[in-house]
Amino acid sequence: MTAELTALALAALLQAVQFILYSITAQRQVGSKYAASPRDEPRQLTGTAGRLQRALDNHFEGLILFTVAVVVVTLSDGSTAVTQMAAWVYLAARILYVPAYAFGWTPGRSLIWIVGFLATLVMLVVALL
Repeated sequence: MTAELTALALAALLQAVQFILYSITAQRQVGSKYAASPRDEPRQLTGTAGRLQRALDNHFEGLILFTVAVVVVTLSDGSTAVTQMAAWVYLAARILYVPAYAFGWTPGRSLIWIVGFLATLVMLVVALL
């Protein structure tokens, strides 16, 4: 397995961990009865639960572009030291992004997001060259 595919698999596992963290904090906030209900009346999550939900949503968005980058690099047989490093940088940024969002680190959260986004763009540009 290439480094890029390994980073993608680990990013997917990170997504699962984020979902678990979000689910635990959300259920604590709204209660198990509401969590098990059809949720016809939505509730706005606040505090850590709300921040973990937004971090999870943000990772869904970022993971789409990262997946495209990994697929392009992999199918074009374009793996290089640069694309491999960019994949690991993306993963590290996404790991750091979770506590940055959960604990409200500003402007650190935004800077971490930019690093992950740029790493993804580097992979795409290098694959096209």
